[in-house]
Amino acid sequence: MGGAATPGKGLVALAVDGRMTQPFQIDLHSEYLRADLFLAIGQPTEAARILARVVEAEPSNEAALELLARSYFGSAQLGRAEEALIRLVELAPAHGWARRALARTLERQSRRDEAAVHHRLADALGAA
Repeated sequence: MGGAATPGKGLVALAVDGRMTQPFQIDLHSEYLRADLFLAIGQPTEAARILARVVEAEPSNEAALELLARSYFGSAQLGRAEEALIRLVELAPAHGWARRALARTLERQSRRDEAAVHHRLADALGAA
């Protein structure tokens, strides 16, 4: 996962009876690990639901963005996968896996010409 730090803690407001109460802290790292488990057991949609909140709390976290992109791709949410991968490539232009995954996401959307650029960059970066 490219040396990125895993998520920390973030604030989330608790809704009770439709009203917002005091914010409380959630452990973003635990949520990240929970999402990773959901992805590993074949539930990418649930993983993406959890990770969307993690990435919202830590938008520059490369590890969380990568797992979110994998979750979206695995659940065939290709537009969202593309968005997450573009953000990841913007944060880490030399991230070979992200380039390859973006290329494959574009191919699945029948955008082969756009995908070719990212395949070439992934090849140059030595990505599998």
